[in-house]
Amino acid sequence: MRKIYVFDTTLRDGEQSPGVNLNTREKLEIAYQLEKLGIDRMEAGFPAASPGDLAAVNAVAKAVKDVTVIGLSRSREQDIDAVREALIGAQDPCIHIFLATSPIHRKHKLRMEKEQVLQTAQSALQYAKKYFSKIEFSLEDAGRTELDFMVEMVSMAVNEGVKVVNIPDTVGYLNPSEYGAIFKYLKENVPDIEKVQLSAHCHNDLGMATANTLAAIQNGADQIEGTVNGIGERAGNTAIEEIAMALETRQEFFGAKTSMNLSEISRTSRLVSKLTGMVVPGNKAIVGANAFAHESGIHQDGMLKEKTTYEIMTPETIGLKESKLVLGKHSGRHAFREKLLDMGYELDEQQLNQAFARFKVLADKKKEVSDDDIMALVEEKLVDTPEVFQLETIYVTYGNRSVPTAQVRIIKDQDQELEEEAEGNGSVDAIYNAIDKATREEVTLSDYSIKSVSRGKDAQGEVHVVLTQNDVSAQGRGLSTDILEASARAYVDALNQLIEKRKTFSKRERASL
Repeated sequence: MRKIYVFDTTLRDGEQSPGVNLNTREKLEIAYQLEKLGIDRMEAGFPAASPGDLAAVNAVAKAVKDVTVIGLSRSREQDIDAVREALIGAQDPCIHIFLATSPIHRKHKLRMEKEQVLQTAQSALQYAKKYFSKIEFSLEDAGRTELDFMVEMVSMAVNEGVKVVNIPDTVGYLNPSEYGAIFKYLKENVPDIEKVQLSAHCHNDLGMATANTLAAIQNGADQIEGTVNGIGERAGNTAIEEIAMALETRQEFFGAKTSMNLSEISRTSRLVSKLTGMVVPGNKAIVGANAFAHESGIHQDGMLKEKTTYEIMTPETIGLKESKLVLGKHSGRHAFREKLLDMGYELDEQQLNQAFARFKVLADKKKEVSDDDIMALVEEKLVDTPEVFQLETIYVTYGNRSVPTAQVRIIKDQDQELEEEAEGNGSVDAIYNAIDKATREEVTLSDYSIKSVSRGKDAQGEVHVVLTQNDVSAQGRGLSTDILEASARAYVDALNQLIEKRKTFSKRERASL
């Protein structure tokens, strides 16, 4: 059966989603999980974009061992040099060079004629060949590029010895028959096309990213590019879990499959959602909360008689398990450890002790702790940030005919108590005003969202906030059965992230002097 290579760009294209700003530790957590997921190639970032992105790509390049690590580059020597620096220490480095080719991009963005575009790309590839044995070349906006010019560009890339040529539908404009036909045309008209792998990179502006990618596979694509949960610019990218499961479920139709570890799909989806703050819609294919839920009486009757009446794949395939061990306030540390192992979490002694302490606090508030609750508890502290501020207590008074007031006590640097009181136009606003007064940090709340981790009145609420300070943004997360406490914890977490970023920037500025 033909293998389809998986090029994951969650850390690059996915991070370009509005409101998403991953720090190096968060990128590393996702990179380790992507390695467990079994992807073939990982685009870790765009090193020329900023010193921070270069450093993050370098950290990922040194950390992962079983994945090709890729850095994105424009067709410029300075970008290529940035990728060289970022991929120092990578066991299997690759550079991904791109240049726009469509008439609209040539005219309005590049202000180049066809020959100039061809020469610019060729010069960049020739420069990159001095330093990289693996090169991928992308024709940005290939979907709106003339076929004859596309053949000319791809032929040049083949002659320059690139390993992969990417044909992106950059703006999600094409339909499956159009996109598939491009791959067929290139296979039939580019000399020595068998020397390279053709790659499909689709955006979801018209909701056809997955369909277009599958059409490309049917017409000879060797590699697919996408992100976990389909996150990315505008309406997002192809969701790699959808492609993997489509090929797995319909093997007889596609005659191709990935080598992904499908049982890690659910955990990877949750981690990416957690660290990016992008909630997975309930009706999202494969990983949505309702993907394996059945409410209709007719459906439930069919499921009880034979699961395949309404399920074309099993939840176990993507790593979801039915609860076998019910945990509550009387459960011990050993049972908790066994539950974590059953769920795929291997924590060291310190991490286990911290998670168990949080579990006991939660168990006192809930009659029964679900798998979702446990996953949220463990994953809340997957990325540790030095805590300058710690939330000690909050007290809120609210009435529909009075002004909400909040009192907070914050511990600074583990020994200094800060107490303040403030009013607001709502309980959360009052809490945030009080925290601002206590910490004396001037920030702007750029985003606030809340979701339920599990079901029922006693469900945990998970709050995600984005704070901005002097053009620097940081994300924070908070978890509690009380949404006001979760909101406060998320805000304090984001403040700590901002402070850590300030320190990082300050170190870089001193180093540059």
